Amino acid sequence: MKKIAIHGFGRIGRSTLKSALKQGLFVPVSISDIKDVSTLAALFEADTNYARWPEEVKVAGDKFLIGGREIKFVDTSQSLPDWAGLGVELVIDCTGRATTRSGAQAHFERGAKRVLVSAPSKSLQECDAVLLPGINLDQFDPEKHHLISMASCTTNALASVVKVLIENFGIKTGFFSSIHAYTNTQSLTDQPMRDRRDSWAAAENIIPSSSGAAKALSFIWPNLKITGKAYRVPVRTGSIAELNVVVERATTAEEVKQTFRNAAMTAPLKGIMTVLEDEWASARIIGDPHSSIVDLPLIQVLDGTLVSVAAWYDNEMGYAHQLAEAAARLAV
Repeated sequence: MKKIAIHGFGRIGRSTLKSALKQGLFVPVSISDIKDVSTLAALFEADTNYARWPEEVKVAGDKFLIGGREIKFVDTSQSLPDWAGLGVELVIDCTGRATTRSGAQAHFERGAKRVLVSAPSKSLQECDAVLLPGINLDQFDPEKHHLISMASCTTNALASVVKVLIENFGIKTGFFSSIHAYTNTQSLTDQPMRDRRDSWAAAENIIPSSSGAAKALSFIWPNLKITGKAYRVPVRTGSIAELNVVVERATTAEEVKQTFRNAAMTAPLKGIMTVLEDEWASARIIGDPHSSIVDLPLIQVLDGTLVSVAAWYDNEMGYAHQLAEAAARLAV
């Protein structure tokens, strides 16, 4: 496997490393961030959402020592790492700043051969491809795809649902709503923010928000006619997206449920999407590695063609798990 680096060691960067180590996918050549290595190591070791890391975590100079694994740390407060000098070929950018070509260009100038972005690119022109595990990652072309976006956690959650519905029933039009855990872009207390609704305390309010998932899904299915919105709610992690669509042929709730059961058990969605047969709340899916967890009891069909499907997703670990797997596949 070619050498991989994680750039940006926030919520997604740390979760991606945990997933990569747990699965034995890869040990990154380096981790880079603008914050100090000791604090980052402490945050990795003791996580509010996912508890203690089961191995010893230490810092020795400019290195993380995690269960005996030695990973170089690079302080990027002044400049990006010398990727060529480190022998890095694939950079997983978890900073949120590589969503345009200009934002990602510095990685290539420093010697990276490929960049995987853990965020939706601004447009199809701002990346070489939008590739999602279980959806279209098999279309990866190493000769053409150097700047790759894996879109957002909500996009990945909805994509599996969209894929199943399109391929089995067809989609005319649709709306979605995502009920999403609060994030670092919001405020802990009431204070003026760039987006006015974010000015209210994230852990005390239901806050309407925009969602770029519909735009990102159109990068994969250009003729898809859906739109949607998001609500940020007072939970640390664990989200749900509900998609309501008008399908092209009449169906029943039981047929839709069985279709999702079958899709979850077979390639290409096996391991990417799963289903819940019983009634649960969001605590059930925290730490779940799937991109999309379809709640079968919530599936409804009205007049044969109006179909409602809800899918849970751990907006941190579920997404990071698939990000780590995608990186491993792209770096082979």
